[in-house]
Amino acid sequence: MDIKKGDTIELTIEKVVYGGRGLAHLNNMAIFVANTAPGDRVTAKVAKVKKNFAEARVLEVLETSPNRIISPCPYSDYCGGCTWQFIEYEKQLEYKYAFVEDLLNHIGKATNFQINHTLPSAQIFGYRNKMEFSFSDKRWLLPEEKDKKMDDKNFALGLHVPGTFDKIIDIDGCLLQKEEGNEILREVKRFVKDSGIPAYGLKTHQGFWRYLMLRHSHAFNEWMVNIVTSQERDAPVQALASVLRDGLKGIVSIVNNINTRKGGTAIGERERILAGERNIRDKIGAFIFEISANSFFQTNTPLSQRLYQTVKDFASLTGKETVLDLYCGIGTVSIFLAPVASRIIGMDISNNAIADARRNCQLNSIDNCEFLCGDVRMLLSQYSVKLDLLVTDPPRVGMQRQVIDQVLRLLPDRIIYISCNPATLARDIALLKERYKLEEVQPIDLFPHTYHIESVARLERV
Repeated sequence: MDIKKGDTIELTIEKVVYGGRGLAHLNNMAIFVANTAPGDRVTAKVAKVKKNFAEARVLEVLETSPNRIISPCPYSDYCGGCTWQFIEYEKQLEYKYAFVEDLLNHIGKATNFQINHTLPSAQIFGYRNKMEFSFSDKRWLLPEEKDKKMDDKNFALGLHVPGTFDKIIDIDGCLLQKEEGNEILREVKRFVKDSGIPAYGLKTHQGFWRYLMLRHSHAFNEWMVNIVTSQERDAPVQALASVLRDGLKGIVSIVNNINTRKGGTAIGERERILAGERNIRDKIGAFIFEISANSFFQTNTPLSQRLYQTVKDFASLTGKETVLDLYCGIGTVSIFLAPVASRIIGMDISNNAIADARRNCQLNSIDNCEFLCGDVRMLLSQYSVKLDLLVTDPPRVGMQRQVIDQVLRLLPDRIIYISCNPATLARDIALLKERYKLEEVQPIDLFPHTYHIESVARLERV
């Protein structure tokens, strides 16, 4: 029997795969089903059929997996923020370990390496120090809302439906951030709906309000509010800033990023300070960091200290080494390693991040770090100093091939690779395989209730 789009089929989920979906087989075809766990028996409707696999969505769970729990979030079945709330946390850790091991074996072609048990997060809710919410002029309705009479179908402030750019679920709170962040979210929503100024249309590209980005300092319990708009209009954003500062405690920074481009990004072409400071402060270990609105900072602050301590342990520095820190961001790794290295050079393409990194060195009295701003590919091609250690923390897409070619030219003695995507980590390890052997990997669960997993890998030069 051929499987066709629109068919209703019965499946038993065998495992979860990287990407978070359950995997089942029917008639020798692999079928991927979102929102399922190993052991679930479901009826599902086929949504897509390819040559070697199909995709289906759950219609009914006939028998539940022993690893299933009741999700505490009313949006979890529809929202793309965290799709694993229905799975026991201990099992999440097991699945993520298996992702890393499987991808390194099959894509990375790595053998005889040590992989440690996944480090868990002490907080599995309220752990995110950054949340980004999207405005929309069209609200995506939950099933229970479709038959209701609603006055605000032309407004949403919330999170995306998975796999879409234009479908926004209007939410009143997210369990991944502190409750104070949800209070800010609700206050902004009230103000914007009453302002009479339209939200930005993700298809029409008309409207004013685009994104609300919140940052929280775990160490100092301070908040940054970043209001992203499609144009510069002083009166409405200043009025919103006044409402927030007068009505809510703990907000130390309110900024306005103006993004006139059609692309879906919360990073503005320019930024204005509406109230308070331009930056927010947080702490990792003994070090204080100032973070601007558009700079990268690990989203799970308490577990970030374990992450950087793992990097430090893997590095085994004696105080005499020269270290290159690629995609260095605001200098967190560089500063964390500075006391045990001779010289550290950080590279990043973001002007804001490099400015933050230099300021953070001054803030922490670090004088053996230098930071270069530019495309890492170009900066590396001009670099010829002998390296003892290279640390790289690339974006989800991994390192560009030109960067890997330059690394193979420089041949540092050791590489520490920090990765938020085990698939691209595995790909890059395969590309480095002729000159470097993977020795040890430490998965770290910075992202509870999602399929995402951070990993730190140690590679030694052959």
